[in-house]
Amino acid sequence: MNHNTPLSPRPLRHLADVQRRVMSTAQLRAHGISPADVTAHCRPEGPWQQLLPGVCLLHPGPPTSEERLHGALLFAGRPPARAAKTVPAQPGAGEPHAPYADALITGLAALTLHRFSSAPPLLSLDRIDVLVPRTRRLRSTGFTRLVRTQALPTAVQINGVPVAPVPRALADAVAGLTEASAVRRLLTEAVRGGHCEPASIVRELNMAKLLTRPHVVDAVDSLLAEGRAIAEDRLYRMVAEHGLPDPLWNVDLRLPGGPHLGGVDAYWPDLAVAVELDTRAPRQGFRPDDDALWSEYARKRDHLERLGITVVHLTPKKLRESLEQQATVVRTALMASTDRDPAAYVVVLPR
Repeated sequence: MNHNTPLSPRPLRHLADVQRRVMSTAQLRAHGISPADVTAHCRPEGPWQQLLPGVCLLHPGPPTSEERLHGALLFAGRPPARAAKTVPAQPGAGEPHAPYADALITGLAALTLHRFSSAPPLLSLDRIDVLVPRTRRLRSTGFTRLVRTQALPTAVQINGVPVAPVPRALADAVAGLTEASAVRRLLTEAVRGGHCEPASIVRELNMAKLLTRPHVVDAVDSLLAEGRAIAEDRLYRMVAEHGLPDPLWNVDLRLPGGPHLGGVDAYWPDLAVAVELDTRAPRQGFRPDDDALWSEYARKRDHLERLGITVVHLTPKKLRESLEQQATVVRTALMASTDRDPAAYVVVLPR
């Protein structure tokens, strides 16, 4: 075999361009290339090079950012040696196995693929983080760093590359960052850019045990404030764009001469309907008083309902994904008020 010999009797036209340029030794073997021939081609001055253990770059020169991504996935997602022996190699067969099985790009590389402007370009990254099952028997090597997890999230496909969802990618990126401003920029962009809600980010940070780091805690405080401001703006838009009557915004309710009932984000006093945004985040272990705050939130809702005030519960995610549907929910509650017994009189004060 010389350097001009075709790769294999198996055609390569079913492969994408990058898959023709980066292939695992198992794939090459399935295409008729023996391990000895692979070694010969990857010698110094040869036409190929070893990109990572078990992964070859089928041209000389530095790899592109796309080739590094696919090389990292091939390395981390390759099947055990036993499975590789059962790979079919007959001409015309499809790909012998899912080449990236159980491997997802995560961390900063994933955020770049999700088009975060605050994430660095792929070629500037010294390491590409790849999420793999905890049981995967591989070690980080070269430019590939393995991040192990008990349960893989559902992949997001971006240009043929399996990528971790934004909340998980953020947690893996933040785990390696010590600069507070960098953490704050990433978290803020995730919310402002509409990639996800603060609650899902905090959940992942909590699961990764990152909420004990002061610079992460500070960034989360800013994130939650940012998330509430965005959710309030969507609520204003919902009322204005879908023809709902104007409510009293951000008010406190109290019984005449009695106790304070709590604040709501919107209130229609003539119809006894309130809207409350739930911008809480699952922060178990973040602050010791969180459980008490959640209990107080539930008690307030129950008290208002007993007084005959309908409380419509909206979340930032629902407002982002289905604004018209949430407007219908509120409109239905307003229309149904005429069929209910009159609510108790409450005093409305600016919040």
